[in-house]
Amino acid sequence: MTGSMVALVTPFRANGEVDEETLRGLVQWHVGEGTDVLVPCGTTGESATLTHEEHVEVIRCVVEEAAGRVPILAGTGSNSTREAIELTKKAKAVGASAALVITPYYNKPPQRCLVSHFEAVVREGGLPIVVYNVPSRTGCNLLPETMAQLAENPGVIGLKDASGDLTQTADTVELCGDRITVLSGEDFLTLPMLSVGGKGAISVVANLAPKRCKKLMTSFFSGKIEEAKQIHYELLPLARACFLPGEVNPIGVKMALSEMGHLEPVFRLPLEPLGEERKEMLRSLLQKGGVL
Repeated sequence: MTGSMVALVTPFRANGEVDEETLRGLVQWHVGEGTDVLVPCGTTGESATLTHEEHVEVIRCVVEEAAGRVPILAGTGSNSTREAIELTKKAKAVGASAALVITPYYNKPPQRCLVSHFEAVVREGGLPIVVYNVPSRTGCNLLPETMAQLAENPGVIGLKDASGDLTQTADTVELCGDRITVLSGEDFLTLPMLSVGGKGAISVVANLAPKRCKKLMTSFFSGKIEEAKQIHYELLPLARACFLPGEVNPIGVKMALSEMGHLEPVFRLPLEPLGEERKEMLRSLLQKGGVL
């Protein structure tokens, strides 16, 4: 899996239930705008507050609406290996192409235990996996040497790297070579990560500007580096909108999508909408980013 991948939001209705109709509309929009892969039920999809039944239904809905036009990389991670395996099995059953599996959070397992965790998910879950490393969320950093060990397993096809450390990214690419696909998980660093060997991005900003995110990829991989750089800087105000200081993903991106008319600004606690002062800051960034 390569190219522009969207870390898809999960829309909710005013009563807090999953808004399947709006979700289907977002899928259609992304397919039409050229997004290469849809990634439901990750951090941006508020997977932490979905029940297991809702989690599987969201994946099923995205798979059904995409209708084979793009692959579906379904978030199925957990800090319980058994739970991650069960979610992966269910994602496979509803038609997901592969699974995005986060490093176990809170448990903070040592590196040897991370290898055992991911190998168990591959062995028993039935889908190829993209490992997701986001130390700022999990308190656990998957080291390049550990990723190189996992890359020996043909069921481990990629890494979503949200370490924020370009040296670590480069070390991972060097050690793993072409055995896995390294993907940016940091919107502010997408272009730099491509420059050291990344093959795409799982992007929050792609929720707001899918066509431009795809264009950044096609420009870079066709050798139009200056054009890719220009797009990268055009997208930075949108990245700042998604990650407002003092806020947390996906508050910014869902509020932005609300301002753009795509969904209602509904969250599940412990997340809440922005206040009016923050909304003004958000709108200014969205205007600079060309989506309002």
